[in-house]
Amino acid sequence: MDYSLVIAAAQAAGPCSHGEELAWGRRVHALTVDLHLIAQQAAQDIARVESASRFVAFLEKVEIEESSRRGLLTLRNPAGDTEHVRTEQQETDRGRVLIERARALTGRWVLVFRHNDKASATKSVRMLAHLMDLGDGAIAVNLAKKILLDDANGAVPRAQAAWADAGLPDSGTVTVEQFQQARDKLQGERDPDAAV
Repeated sequence: MDYSLVIAAAQAAGPCSHGEELAWGRRVHALTVDLHLIAQQAAQDIARVESASRFVAFLEKVEIEESSRRGLLTLRNPAGDTEHVRTEQQETDRGRVLIERARALTGRWVLVFRHNDKASATKSVRMLAHLMDLGDGAIAVNLAKKILLDDANGAVPRAQAAWADAGLPDSGTVTVEQFQQARDKLQGERDPDAAV
């Protein structure tokens, strides 16, 4: 028996008033059980984070998948490659917390803790274990240009025109706000390859 949990529960319950010993004891008991369950969940979460793969990425967007109700994060590594990572379902406490955290970190560089969950005998799903904020939303120009080119479905002239129209530099970094201007210009143009 871990008596430190009982001590912590007694401290959380506060002083015992004279004549209230039985009710106070029940409160300490309930808090001890709650603390034990919290400690077990925390131990599982720590084990998941410790065994997770870690990588740095730019958190581009967070969506909710219609079919699974999971958060779907779009991440870009420093080389510009895209990766999608899912959270638990939005309706679960853990899923809701991770989705809210990811939304708060959209447009920032993050340290991603990812693990693979087996979806079936032959398929696994990339799942988010944790996110850590690494800094503001400055994006290297080369990475921003690659993302914009992807947004333009590989149409180099369209991407270049949107970049130039937004007045972005050819080297260094751009802020998320500056980059969003180029993306907005790209979306504002009608795709010449699209059907009329």
